[in-house]
Amino acid sequence: MQSNKKMALRLGAIAAVVSLSVSSAFAVVSEPAPNPFFSSKTYALTHVDPAATDVAPYPLTRGTFHIDPAKEPRVIRGPVNIMTLESTSKDFMWGVSSEGATYIDVSNGGFREVARITPPGVKVIEPAVLGKVLDQHFANVDQVKDAVFNRLGLDQTRVGNGIYGLVDKDNRVYYNTADGRIFVYGLKDPRNPAAGIEVVASRDLSKDVLTGQHGFSGKEGIMGLNLTYDGRLVVLGNNSVSVINRDLTGQAHTIHLDENEFVSNSVAVDDRNGLYFASDKKMHKVVWTGTKLSNDASDGAWSSPYDTGDWLPTVKFGTGTGSTPTLMGFGKDDDRLVVITDGADRMKLVAFWRDQIPEGFKKQSGTKSNRIAGQILVTAGLPSSTKYIQSEQSVVVNGYGAFVVNNIAEHGEKDKLVDVLSLGPINKPAHGAERIDWDPVKHQWKSAWTNASVVSISMAPTMSGPSGIVMTNGYYEKDGWEMDGLDWNTGKVVYRAIFGRSNWGNGGYAQPQLFPNGDLLFNSIGGPIRIRNQ
Repeated sequence: MQSNKKMALRLGAIAAVVSLSVSSAFAVVSEPAPNPFFSSKTYALTHVDPAATDVAPYPLTRGTFHIDPAKEPRVIRGPVNIMTLESTSKDFMWGVSSEGATYIDVSNGGFREVARITPPGVKVIEPAVLGKVLDQHFANVDQVKDAVFNRLGLDQTRVGNGIYGLVDKDNRVYYNTADGRIFVYGLKDPRNPAAGIEVVASRDLSKDVLTGQHGFSGKEGIMGLNLTYDGRLVVLGNNSVSVINRDLTGQAHTIHLDENEFVSNSVAVDDRNGLYFASDKKMHKVVWTGTKLSNDASDGAWSSPYDTGDWLPTVKFGTGTGSTPTLMGFGKDDDRLVVITDGADRMKLVAFWRDQIPEGFKKQSGTKSNRIAGQILVTAGLPSSTKYIQSEQSVVVNGYGAFVVNNIAEHGEKDKLVDVLSLGPINKPAHGAERIDWDPVKHQWKSAWTNASVVSISMAPTMSGPSGIVMTNGYYEKDGWEMDGLDWNTGKVVYRAIFGRSNWGNGGYAQPQLFPNGDLLFNSIGGPIRIRNQ
């Protein structure tokens, strides 16, 4: 009897292991290779890593926390503040905003500005002025317009400054302006950061590289930055992609897109120097060979059309994808994919084969090319009568799992700053999110869960890998602004940082981050804030 009981326990344990292996099949995470030319493996550029996975390696404590942003350490800059980037020192970070760069002391749980610099011609808003505007509780859209246009003196070009920065291994931050200039900043004295920030190099790319369609300032601008794995700077324009030396000297190797294509998001890079970006009509892969930038199929380059849709009423730019492409699958035997949400009014999650198309693979029904490995309609838990389900955010990719949000409200404002300040407090926000898994055996998508009630205004979601929580930023009628954390396996909200009615709780096109100790780094529309809610 005792022997049979031991045998049953052993068989039960084996069954549990088998069950765990099966249920965790999609949770096994392979990571992109670190690029040695970045300052750090994590947060050296927007979207966390070169593959734009948006997965951070730091924990997040579950629970509900009531936070007054005004009482937390912060740096007042903006609007907007896309991301706070890693320096080469664990004690400092680079803050990148729409009005320049700051160097921030984050040692000993603190968050204190040490130095700042602003490019020539970029409007600086005094912290007291910006603070007074953001402390206001807007009652109507006219008040928001007065704040943006009159009190702050801004226009939509503001959103194009510092849109996607990065920091290299020499602790130099790369910063772009909406009119096509790029600046490389470094510390005047690395041993004494308080001595200030200086211009190491600069170049006006509008003179010889950015010659295509108009961007935020009426001519082609810079939409994304990344680094190749041999240390060259990748510059993505609204109608072109270039590779140049990191000191900005010498020839720019450039490929121009068709004149009717427009790019409004950034670029992902793989460890074979494949560059992935999407226009409003096509998904592209070009290849840096080490000597030339190639769009030849013989070098592994390709392009593919995908479905597009209407010009939408709020948050989103353009009629194509709202996503910076995200790479999926990094192991030797993985399906190697690149994923975006498409531009259809009710969007689909689309996976493209990023290398050679598997032998015998046939074009899938409803897709625009056999480069598309698979696509699936995103419902976000919303009814089929919903006119628009669309995202302006990159897809969060963890293993073979993908997380997407709906950003499209029924009503919005033409100017993006007015729009993003009005959604929630004045205009009814969008809602809905979904996790979808790629099956590497059947080579197809399957929905894992939906959450129709979660709100994501305009902030790019980020995942805590160790805690299995993906974060969104939204506004709710009951409690105002908050960061929500959804359990990766269930979609249930397991984390809330409630900020209340303050506009400082608005993430405004930025990305949330985490510190190694679990503190939240909230890149508010008015500047980054360290939330010590643990």
